[in-house]
Amino acid sequence: MSKNRIFIPCEDANHVCDKTQYEDATLWEKIKLNIHLIYCRACRKYTKNNTKLTKIIKKSEVECLDKKSKEAMQLEFEKALKEHSN
Repeated sequence: MSKNRIFIPCEDANHVCDKTQYEDATLWEKIKLNIHLIYCRACRKYTKNNTKLTKIIKKSEVECLDKKSKEAMQLEFEKALKEHSN
């Protein structure tokens, strides 16, 4: 991605959009993205969907299992699978 250009290609715009989602984009990248979004309908749609996804994920109350619980679940699954196949 070129640092000095104001107009960026769609591929770079989508990359900056993804970085923005994870709060990794610089101010200059955000400015270039917003300029790109003025004239690119496809990237506006991509950004809108990305923003919607980010809000849904942040709003959700998903809890991940710890490693120990995952391993126990895996063992139970394998045990049940063996019992069922016999």
